[in-house]
This record gives sequence, structure tokens and C-alpha cells, in this order.
Amino acid sequence: MRDLLNKIKTDAEQHLGAIVSEEELEKFRVELLGKKGALTQVLRGMGALSAEERPKIGQLANEIRASIENKIAQKKEALAKAALERKLESEKIDVTAPGVPVSVGKRHPIDQIEETLCDIFRSMGFEIAEGPEVEYDTYNFQKLNIPENHPARDTQDTFYISDAILLRSQTSPVQVRVMEKQRPPIRIISPGRVYRSDAVDATHSPVFHQLEGLVVDKGITMSDLKGMLAAFAKQMFGENTKIRFRPHHFPFTEPSAEVDVSCFVCGGKGCRVCKNEGWIEILGSGMVHPNVLRGCDIDPNIYSGFAFGMGIERIVMIKYAIDDMRLLYENDLRFLEQF
Repeated sequence: MRDLLNKIKTDAEQHLGAIVSEEELEKFRVELLGKKGALTQVLRGMGALSAEERPKIGQLANEIRASIENKIAQKKEALAKAALERKLESEKIDVTAPGVPVSVGKRHPIDQIEETLCDIFRSMGFEIAEGPEVEYDTYNFQKLNIPENHPARDTQDTFYISDAILLRSQTSPVQVRVMEKQRPPIRIISPGRVYRSDAVDATHSPVFHQLEGLVVDKGITMSDLKGMLAAFAKQMFGENTKIRFRPHHFPFTEPSAEVDVSCFVCGGKGCRVCKNEGWIEILGSGMVHPNVLRGCDIDPNIYSGFAFGMGIERIVMIKYAIDDMRLLYENDLRFLEQF
């Protein structure tokens, strides 16, 4: 048995020299030292040895096993080091080679226009206010003087989560939340994402963006609203831009008006952008309804205010002569890189 053990050691050392991969090394270890390995099988025959030979052969077997395990560990370390060197060699970077061009991103046109709008109104003294997109019916409708039988409250227009909770259909609830917490004077804008159950087409989307504004103070009149919007239109669309008010109805303002701007492309003469009308509708506005002020514990006999709201996508489409809103959401870089 002594000779057999020595032969196993010699063969193992020779075999180790020919191994070139860690997979081969592991297979060799199992075949030699595993439960069914060659050395293990020899050791199982020690029971047939005499009492005198058994301790001597056992000591020799342990020495051979330790020697083989040590050589396997050394071989494994050498193979790992060689593999790392090959990997480093293959991944070598030539710092003198020309660089790969990296595309630089830019802000989406909706974000660009929203930022421009915010800058314009900030320059007029407005502060930006934000509110939750998942809103209570109380803030989205009731506190805005919208009765339960109003069409806007129909489930065909609004995404209801429960009877009392919905996805806000406008950023107007932010105005209410500000008036509840802050006493006049108030001058805020509230840009943000809103939701309505509209079918997707060239001018509608179930998800879009609004920017609304609110001013509440003593002595605020319709002329303040007209002067502010005229200044806004000139900054947004050009110095020669004019505005036009048309009577309208909104539950939360009284009186109310739709606001048009003179076409900045044709100067009011009529073109494709303004549909040959010379005017482009951009927003809704009006004086804050007394019921809305009372609901926020603001006395309408002392304070008055005006509010306005616009769709940001609409401003983008007007500004860049885009005729299909869906282009803004398709993420086609060929389109977006133009802005």
C-alpha cells in the first residue's frame, strides 16, 4: 500500500503540471480527493492492514493528502493569476485612441416651455406652489364651486379612485390649499401634471400638464388680470403680441373669460397656425368667485382676486407649430432633437 500511495502522489504531481484551467483542476481534485476519489478508495482498504502497519500507512496517507491539497491550492492560485493577466491584457485601453462621441441630452420641449413660463411669472413676483396629484374630491371640485351635477364631475371626464379620491383633473386644488394656509396677499402659480379621461388624439391626452395662477389681495380688479396677461403674452410670444378677452363661464371665477393672443406667425392676418383667424386661444381666466374665497375663510368683501390657467402642451404646440400632441409623448429623438 505504501508503494501505491507514493505512485498516486507522483502521478498527481505530473498531472497537475498539465492542467491549464480551473475547471480541469476542480475535476482532478474531485477524482483524486473526493468521496469516490482514488486516494479515498486506497484509504478505505487500511482496515486490512496489521495493527503495526496501520499508523505508519495512515501517517503517510495524511502527508500525501496534505501535499496534494497544497499543490492544488498553489495551482489554483497560479491559474487565477494567469487568467487575470490575460483579462487585463485583453481589456487594455489605448488612451491615445480617439474617443467615442457621447450624445448630450436636453430638456423635453414640455419642460422647456414650463420652465420659461415659470421664469416669466417669477419675474412678475409669483411664487411656485405644488400639490398632490392624487387629490380629494373636496379640493378638486367642491371648494372650487363645482356642484355635484356639473359635467366635469362625470366619471367619463375624471379618473376616480373612490367616491372621495381621484386623480386631479386640474391644478386648481393647489390654489385652494394655498388659500387655506396662507392669508392674502397671495400670488402663486401651480404647474403640474393632471389627468382626464380623454381619448388620445391630435389635441387630447389622458395625461397632460397645466399651469394655473392665482392673485388675491385688496383691490384686485379685472384690469389687473388684463394687464398681467398682456405683459405675459409679450414676453412669451413677442413684443407685438396683443390679447383678446371673450366672455366664458367657469364655476370658480365670475366674471370669466377665454383669452386669445394675436397670431405671432402672421401678425393677425391669418395663416395655418391660427387657422386663418388671426387669433389663437391660449388660456381661461376670471375673477375668483366669492364662494371660493368664503370656502377658504377669506372675506370677499375685503379681498378679491383673479385666476388663470393654461395647458402647457397647448403653448408648446402653438410656440413650435406642432399639429399633433402625440408627437410630444412618442419619444422619437428625430422629433425631440429639433427643440
